[in-house]
Amino acid sequence: MITPANQHVTMSALHVAVIGAGAAGLVAARELCHEGLKVVVFEREDQIGGTWVYTPRVEPDPISLDPDRPIIHSSLYSSLRTNLAREAMGFLDYPFVARPGESRDPRRFPGHREVLMFLKDFACEFGIEEMVRLDTEVVNVKLVESGKWKVKSKTRGFSDSESESEDFYDAVVVCNGHFTEPRVAEIPGINSWPGKQMHSHNYRTPEPFQDQIVVLIGSASSAIDICRDIAKVAKEVHVASRSVADETYEKQPGYDNMWFHSMIERSHEDGTLVFLNGRVVLADVILHCTGYKYRFPFLETNGIVTVDDNRVGPLYKHVFPPVLAPSLSFVGLPWKIIPFCLFELQSKWIAAILSGRKMLPSQEEMMGDVKAFYSMMEASGIPKRLSTMIGLLLSAVARAWRNGERKCTMRVTRTDMLDRRHIATSGKIMTWFCKPMKTSASIFRMKLLIDASLNLQVIHHKIRCKSHPLHMP
Repeated sequence: MITPANQHVTMSALHVAVIGAGAAGLVAARELCHEGLKVVVFEREDQIGGTWVYTPRVEPDPISLDPDRPIIHSSLYSSLRTNLAREAMGFLDYPFVARPGESRDPRRFPGHREVLMFLKDFACEFGIEEMVRLDTEVVNVKLVESGKWKVKSKTRGFSDSESESEDFYDAVVVCNGHFTEPRVAEIPGINSWPGKQMHSHNYRTPEPFQDQIVVLIGSASSAIDICRDIAKVAKEVHVASRSVADETYEKQPGYDNMWFHSMIERSHEDGTLVFLNGRVVLADVILHCTGYKYRFPFLETNGIVTVDDNRVGPLYKHVFPPVLAPSLSFVGLPWKIIPFCLFELQSKWIAAILSGRKMLPSQEEMMGDVKAFYSMMEASGIPKRLSTMIGLLLSAVARAWRNGERKCTMRVTRTDMLDRRHIATSGKIMTWFCKPMKTSASIFRMKLLIDASLNLQVIHHKIRCKSHPLHMP
């Protein structure tokens, strides 16, 4: 048994529930097992893989605003490929290498099916599959008086029958992902606009947009991918973004039917959309590529952990809620990061804490760190909703370092085989941002946010990949 008030006691053979069997949940299960903990992984779908499990099914509400709608977990579209090279998509000791001679996708930026197969190979290699309860949805997680967590779940059986169960665990690790609950843009007049609206969560293939005039809202990865996909069949594609200047109006090079705009200023009952640049488009469809909300409908913490304007908090280093640490933790909340590596490092930290090998700071120190982080964001003018957008926050952290608030030393050893990275730190936060020059073997870019409160003075890992062609198909 472990309670938040007694976090530093010696713990052996704790029972830990992991919620979600995507990349985060799988590597969390492995690291917890490596520390000698007993693990059960709950997965609502019929296979492991989380967001990397493609389904052609979509939700009946195309914009996904109906709270009573049946939820489809996956947001993958058929043509999706990774926007990170294989070298950055693996785990530290289990690289994502192509498998010559097998009927799989050997490209350096492979499609989503290759990533799913990699995760299944990983689970098989480390015996994680036997820990997973498939078709089992967690409906409630609650801390009870004994200091344990009561996990209530329901399992689908044959003929869609369901059975409910309650189990008790010493700790819970939340790995349920954050690409399922869509965010949509607020557009004046949209309630009377007669066209169709949908979210990229429900986009699969371009064929339904044949000969239509489509307006996409967004400027991140999904918007970039989908606008090019749809442009193959649509009459016109207009991409609106709030991150560009109001006067923006540009035709996309290489396309006769695609334009980039500033944000939509207003929609009208006659079907027209007016952009901030003054352009007017009579559109058939608005496709919101506007990201997702964090959502934990199963988690009951009596207001200790909340989601406020998409900020999940308070969380120490985006992982531990100070009042409930270490028996409750989260893996995979940050974005604009190298995801699989971050999942693994967070999981190693959680497992080391739960096993008793490492200790967290006091509750007061953790809360103080959270407040300092929020103050830094506010002083930097960063909106609350971007609290986990690590790529954006790096520049603010770098400014703090330059002002002497963080001390960091770095030594990078680079060879032709993508093999060694050494970092030492004397501060509380360590960021690895290394972008080597082109070599005969690889082009490599990695960002990692590592917490040094583990008392890690040197981190050393080795990745061996024997083939890294310079061409990028």
